[in-house]
Amino acid sequence: MKNANQLLHAYLANIQNPSAAAALFADDGVLELPTLSSLDINARAVGPAAIESFIGGLLKNVPDFRFKDVRLFIDTEDKVFGEYSVEAKVLSTGKLYKQTYAGMLVAENGKIKHLREALDTLAAAKAFSPD
Repeated sequence: MKNANQLLHAYLANIQNPSAAAALFADDGVLELPTLSSLDINARAVGPAAIESFIGGLLKNVPDFRFKDVRLFIDTEDKVFGEYSVEAKVLSTGKLYKQTYAGMLVAENGKIKHLREALDTLAAAKAFSPD
């Protein structure tokens, strides 16, 4: 059975494969990015199918989206908190999306129950908005 650390690393490593990343979530597992609400984006997906669709939609516009530079600050059997970065071109704008995410993952029964991520919404707005 995977612990929180293993699940987070598996999710980050599999972000290019939406079905594999989504399969790490519990049937009622949640992926949410609440800071995006300031940009009028509802970034909350519940369940593997919705999570796969969410990640797939992101990859259509940012096909080279990959996490790197993972740093963990809290690491217990069922919870992990850390930061990880992305640098990738946004196809719709041609701009570089450079971002550091802060993520808190809760594991339950070897699956991701909840992954809550925060990010710099100004950096996101600049990268995804046309000039």
